[in-house]
Amino acid sequence: MTDALELDALWEDFHRVVNMTSQELAAWLRVRDAAEDAEPLPDDAGSPTGQHVLAILQKRRTDLTDDDLRVMRKVVDTVTSQVDLENEPEPEDAGDTGRRHRLMTLGHDPLKASR
Repeated sequence: MTDALELDALWEDFHRVVNMTSQELAAWLRVRDAAEDAEPLPDDAGSPTGQHVLAILQKRRTDLTDDDLRVMRKVVDTVTSQVDLENEPEPEDAGDTGRRHRLMTLGHDPLKASR
């Protein structure tokens, strides 16, 4: 496991980059996976990483596992490498829709004002 200072920093970073609530993320994952002819069960909607982010959002810091910490680091690294968090929201053009949707699967909506 990670020491307390590292855990605190990771917790803060994760909740800074994940700017969607658990309800918003759950709804997005269901919409994202919905197809014309079928829709997955609500608990099965979304990518494994998106589902893991949703589970982390519903946990207390003291309940995190090593796997949770790995996913949190991955999400923080991915979002911070693709987004200028200081200058959001940024205008979106048609070419950015795919990028926005990929980030939303991780719990980050680039068009939502940061917390």
